[in-house]
Amino acid sequence: MTEIHPAQRVTVLADAQNLYHTAQSVYTRNIDYSSLLSKATQNRELTRAIAYVIQADSPDEDRFFDALTEIGFETKIKAIKTFGDGSKKADWDVGICLDAITLAPKVDTVVLCTGDGDFAQLATHLRHEGVRVEVMGFQESSAEELIDAADAFVDMSERTDTFLL
Repeated sequence: MTEIHPAQRVTVLADAQNLYHTAQSVYTRNIDYSSLLSKATQNRELTRAIAYVIQADSPDEDRFFDALTEIGFETKIKAIKTFGDGSKKADWDVGICLDAITLAPKVDTVVLCTGDGDFAQLATHLRHEGVRVEVMGFQESSAEELIDAADAFVDMSERTDTFLL
């Protein structure tokens, strides 16, 4: 597949919930989104960076969303849904897939910042379309099928000093 070069057009799609839950449950720390974006682009031409976030009406949430914007991410925000039985759900899987497929003809590389195995088919599809797919996630919570479907995998666990606050 295509090697990394400075003229490469890159889109970064960050599944904030997936990254947050691993960072919190395994390391009790937060993601350094500035470093994440820097390492994802690797001095290539950034066409678009999108962070997919869930609005849970928690304190400091707006500050977090604003910080993402200041770093260079466009934020896409979805409210948590509460069902009749009290269970809650919110995810961006379909939104991330639609954006990746829509943006694919305009870029050389899509960087998926997630470990969610549901994106393995997306990675396979993008590669079939000639797009380089890089995955950034934590080894301990990244699905093998997603890692295998990507051209490259950056294990954020190997550089917690870089990727975590």
